[in-house]
Amino acid sequence: MPEGHSIHRLARRHATLLAGRTVSASSPQGRFAGGAARLDGRRLVETDAWGKHLFHRYASRDTVDGDPLLDAEPWLHVHLGLFGRWRDGHGDPPDPRGALRLRLVAGGPGPAWTDLRGPTACELMADAERDLLLARLGPDPLRPDADPASALARITRSRRAVGALLMDQSVVAGIGNVYRAEVLYRHGVDPHRPGRDLDVVEWAAMWDDLVVLMGAGVRAGRIVTTEPDDRARLHGRPRRADAHYVYGRAGLPCRRCGTPVHREEMAARTVYWCAVCQA
Repeated sequence: MPEGHSIHRLARRHATLLAGRTVSASSPQGRFAGGAARLDGRRLVETDAWGKHLFHRYASRDTVDGDPLLDAEPWLHVHLGLFGRWRDGHGDPPDPRGALRLRLVAGGPGPAWTDLRGPTACELMADAERDLLLARLGPDPLRPDADPASALARITRSRRAVGALLMDQSVVAGIGNVYRAEVLYRHGVDPHRPGRDLDVVEWAAMWDDLVVLMGAGVRAGRIVTTEPDDRARLHGRPRRADAHYVYGRAGLPCRRCGTPVHREEMAARTVYWCAVCQA
């Protein structure tokens, strides 16, 4: 499942391609035909992301055949889940094939398009519905308005393992399996430690690190969490094999102490950690 940096990157990409332009919307698959019809012919006002949720806001259409429209500025909400993906490009879009849920095309000078397949959620929302969804989410380290104290309050009230809490989108929005494992390693926190045992100083350092790491992920389009001194190749673009400390490295030696990296299931996903560096 894409982590939060990928969704923020998509929001930026869609803004570059389509924001300020009137789009033609269709659902070749048919599963979003009604929603696409409501979007068709509207101007994309802005894009936004919160955690793993992507939003487009579309302008109202003042009249249709002389009658006012009641739905002023609908939001398109997309959650990719495990199988969803977006593709885009400039020029004319390719012929639609397979289960294409939504196609958006901006014509005129510099035509552009984007296609959505296989999302967990693809729906239109009014402002109030979007507000209800956002109220269920924790702070997003990639948003300048995020409040890390609200996440800490949830964490320190819980006996659940901190490794499980970080995967709970109502605690922190946007963290997935890679960032969970890597930020815990970078701060020497055992994923099994109860949340209530995490102190303010530790959380502040972890949050600040997430802001930096995830921001770098938005810019680069990939997750790199290792420091240059901990990579086999000290200079140049980090190779895939050097990108992470513990994620995906079960049984391999810890980059800092040499202890084999452990793995187990936690919060329905595999967590990785070093039993020495995170003791």
